[in-house]
Amino acid sequence: MTADLVIRSARIWQGADADPIEGDLRIADGRIVELGSVGAAPDITVVEAAGRTLIPGLIDAHFHAYAATLDGLTQEARPLSLAAIQATARLGAALRRGFTTVRDPAGGDIGLARAIEGGLFASPRYLYSGPALSQTGGHGDEVPADLQVCLHSHLVTRVVDGVDAIRLAARQNLKQGASLIKLMTSGGVFSPSDPLERPQYSADEIRAVVEEAGRRGAYVAAHAYSPEAILHSIEHGVRTIEHGNLLDEATAAAMASHGAYLDPTLATYDAMDRVGPSLGLPGFAIEKNRLVLESGVRAIELAQAVGVPVGFGTDLLGEMESRQLHGLRRQAEAMGTAAAIDAATRVNAELIACDEVGRLEVGFAGDAVLLDGDPLVDLDVLCDPGRERVVVQGGRVVGQ
Repeated sequence: MTADLVIRSARIWQGADADPIEGDLRIADGRIVELGSVGAAPDITVVEAAGRTLIPGLIDAHFHAYAATLDGLTQEARPLSLAAIQATARLGAALRRGFTTVRDPAGGDIGLARAIEGGLFASPRYLYSGPALSQTGGHGDEVPADLQVCLHSHLVTRVVDGVDAIRLAARQNLKQGASLIKLMTSGGVFSPSDPLERPQYSADEIRAVVEEAGRRGAYVAAHAYSPEAILHSIEHGVRTIEHGNLLDEATAAAMASHGAYLDPTLATYDAMDRVGPSLGLPGFAIEKNRLVLESGVRAIELAQAVGVPVGFGTDLLGEMESRQLHGLRRQAEAMGTAAAIDAATRVNAELIACDEVGRLEVGFAGDAVLLDGDPLVDLDVLCDPGRERVVVQGGRVVGQ
């Protein structure tokens, strides 16, 4: 749903390396059509910015619409109808915070996407992978080793082994409208039966998925923590590394040479450390989280040093999703406020392969957030969810 709008007298963000433009921005038919001094038009909605800062609509490159619980088994065993209704609430809340685009790298389906496209509920633009693919005993295998339970829902993850089987699974996700395929190529904080650092999936399995995605104009993202797992992924064609907390200098250089992106998710480790125990986070997950909490900041620094593009994701599960903006604060502390805004806008647009968002320039989507001040001076205007903001999506003021 789009509209026509003029935002008048704003400080218009032009990126970390450019000065803001002082002036107006006009959106028509959902796209930015004019910057500078815009004449009066009686039939167009006007928002008076009065010198406030206008940034592009934020992008969360690691948002899970269906992850409304911290319990992996419950997450997979819920009815799809319940998961979808919970997703509408999570997506709507993200939009109100200023995230006008999200990428879901473990979940989503064509039904949810069509409901969003049809305007059945307020939501960010939504790109999804369908269920992430995991090997038996891998990060996405939610069944503990001492239980015999069969999961068939595939809401968030799907266990699949072997080249032929994983090729078919990738094709099924792509048929359902996925813009990427997500692989679990190392252990994870929440997985009950695998070491955090060990690489997962064979080279042949990874290459098969990369090949299938490439033929459909899609790409592959990999959940990977350790240098071994990251190398195992990028050397066989994976484009984006999710998390990457244990990155070292040599692996960062390899990522740069392969043109890979890093999608750090500092928000989730910080949230699990602060509120995880009170929300019932399992003991094994708390222990694993301690291993990656501080190393995530170092990974960003190593990536920046060698020119790896660094995006922004949150990966917040269950009730922790309310800390989405706090994730921007943690990333700003790690790389500077201007670079963090760029990560969550311009860089993320490239990372998710969506060339119509992420910039306030003529021809781009009319997605923007009007902040009550300058985030370079007062980070709270961006990262405090209680601070006033006007969110615009496709030229329409959210909530009006």
